[in-house]
Amino acid sequence: MTDLDGKTAAGGGAERWAPGDHILWRYRENSGPRVHICRPVTVVRDTDELLAVWMAPGTECVKPVIADGTPLHREPLATRYTKPRAVRTGRWSGTGVLKLARPRDPWSVWLFWDPGWRFKNWYVNLEEPRARWSGGVDSEDHFLDISVRSDRSWRWHDEDEFEQALRVGLMGADKAADVRAAGQAALDVIAAWGAPFSDGWQHWRPDPSWVVPSLPDDWDRTPAHVSS
Repeated sequence: MTDLDGKTAAGGGAERWAPGDHILWRYRENSGPRVHICRPVTVVRDTDELLAVWMAPGTECVKPVIADGTPLHREPLATRYTKPRAVRTGRWSGTGVLKLARPRDPWSVWLFWDPGWRFKNWYVNLEEPRARWSGGVDSEDHFLDISVRSDRSWRWHDEDEFEQALRVGLMGADKAADVRAAGQAALDVIAAWGAPFSDGWQHWRPDPSWVVPSLPDDWDRTPAHVSS
């Protein structure tokens, strides 16, 4: 396995990672440049068409909280995006998550399972196309999401958070329109049952020899080079 320093290609972007490599999947805060979500993951596949990673149960992650330690989901929506924030670490509970991302798509698709590997659903996370660097990928979450069940039915999630982010200025009107357009584009893929929904990833299983990647002390470091 490679470490999180990775390698840098001659053009300044990260080289392709191999299955089993450990990288970081990170999100910047919406109101600034700091990283406020960091998840160590194991690479499943990395090609020109797709990056697939596995976040194992029990992974130590970084997540944002209100400065007094209140979890974000427990803070009233009216003040959720205006109160000062901090970050804290914690273990990912429940089953693991398989994340799939095509390089230029403004979303990633996550697969969830119930205990016993009973497939639960796909989850379309609307976000900035990921910027690659030697130690992983960085993005910015766009609040709005879509869940998709095996019968191809779907529904929106976090519409209230999306509208609140727009009200408090975390997202401008033009950007919000772009996000809604990205959501419609994702729905078009779902309606056509295109990749990755049609690719059988719900039957995938992690290599039993893989270990859970650790969270490095410098999880929030600034990359020297980034690429799309």
